[in-house]
Amino acid sequence: MKIVPATEAKAKFSALLSDVERGETVDITRHGRTIARIVPPEGFDRERARKAVEALEELRTKLPKSGITIEDILEARHEGHKY
Repeated sequence: MKIVPATEAKAKFSALLSDVERGETVDITRHGRTIARIVPPEGFDRERARKAVEALEELRTKLPKSGITIEDILEARHEGHKY
């Protein structure tokens, strides 16, 4: 569980939502007292999410070290088109 002061939560709300989307619970505090809690939706499978993150991290280690360029992405976008 992540504990975040209200002022920080306001400034980093989008990042906190990303954390919750990955299965983390976030407590928002004011003067050291919890005033709100953001939790993943019911039925969220934390173990499945953890395995998905591990699979992505493993995939990332197999990608070229130089990374994928915007040119590569644009080129792949049109792959197979007949024009």
